[in-house]
Amino acid sequence: MSTTEIKQYMQSLGQQARTASRLVAKAETADKNKALIAMAEAIRRDEQKLLAANAKDLDNAKVKNLEAAMIDRLTLSQKGIASMAEGLLQIAALPDPIGEITGLCYRPSGIQVGKMRVPLGVIGIIYEARPNVTADAAGLCLKAGNAAILRGGSEAIHSNQAIAACVREGLKSAGLPETAVQVIETTDRTAVGELITMRDYIDVIVPRGGKGLIERISNEARVPVIKHLDGVCHVYIDDQADFDKAVKIADNAKTQRYGTCNTMETLLVNAGIAQRILPVLGKIYQDKGVELRGDEAARTIIAQMNPATEEDWSTEYLAPILSIRIIDGLDQAIDHINRYGSQHTDAIITDNYSRARRFLREVDSSSVMVNTTTRFADGFEYGLGAEIGISTDKIHARGPVGLEGLTSQKYIVLGDGQIRQ
Repeated sequence: MSTTEIKQYMQSLGQQARTASRLVAKAETADKNKALIAMAEAIRRDEQKLLAANAKDLDNAKVKNLEAAMIDRLTLSQKGIASMAEGLLQIAALPDPIGEITGLCYRPSGIQVGKMRVPLGVIGIIYEARPNVTADAAGLCLKAGNAAILRGGSEAIHSNQAIAACVREGLKSAGLPETAVQVIETTDRTAVGELITMRDYIDVIVPRGGKGLIERISNEARVPVIKHLDGVCHVYIDDQADFDKAVKIADNAKTQRYGTCNTMETLLVNAGIAQRILPVLGKIYQDKGVELRGDEAARTIIAQMNPATEEDWSTEYLAPILSIRIIDGLDQAIDHINRYGSQHTDAIITDNYSRARRFLREVDSSSVMVNTTTRFADGFEYGLGAEIGISTDKIHARGPVGLEGLTSQKYIVLGDGQIRQ
């Protein structure tokens, strides 16, 4: 399509989404849930179609020599398809936030003032590689009373369109407008430029992808953006940590999956436990093919470790590479995380209650954990049904963004004839 044709196409999507958003905003909870359940059933039924579509995308990805982390995020498995369907069912089972009234109280004038939860309107979602986002985003936006325009990456075009067909089927079966969720069909990047500047039709943009994509969206968007740039996640092993728990958690946080934003990228180890635990962890990592980069103190314990540079401490590898630093105590751990981290997810392993409490209070991240893996920073694991993304902004939505993060609140005032004197 020409630039003019893309502009016209995007304007048409925007107009349809705005119209659909008004219908979805007033839809009954039962109808939204019916659509979500039908979407899940269609995804389960069409498992083989989805796998076949994904195979086309994977073949193209290999021809283009996409990096391993991208291919990992692009890959759909039977388990992944089952998780997509389960996520939609979980969303259907969640309470409907729309119309919830909170804080209602009487004022001296006799009026009652409170807040009502309402949809945001039309949400534009731009994402790379992950086809499951198509289902997650559709489900969350619908349940929160919003319309959505989804723009997946060109590398996942076949997978996204196959999932979109299941989404449309679910909407239609519940009598809701199929235009409530629209997946952009062109892979031309001009469409993204249009989407992020359509203030008449788009209320918020959610980018999910690499740092380059998110920086572009943040710089060029003319509508509000919910985003995170990096997932530089830390695990700090305290000298009062349970040894076996620490080994298990530090292993899982790095090696369960390499290409995700909640994967540990830097391991901080208290000097009081480093001599005992690093040889054990070093063998685990090296047996799994993880490249280790450490400070001078860590390299005296693990000889095969490469020296870490200043840049390593603030790098999101999304690969089997791990930075390791030995530190003196909790203060230094907190300082390191707040200096080099990306305010995404950070964890402490300790049996000291006071230190755990300090870590929770003083680490300025969207998810802060005690005695567990950073890999749990996920909307599905948090009981949100799914997530639209993980926000490291300090606006109304922070951390995994579920239903509540896709809504706003408006003041409501109830009176009985009162007038202002």
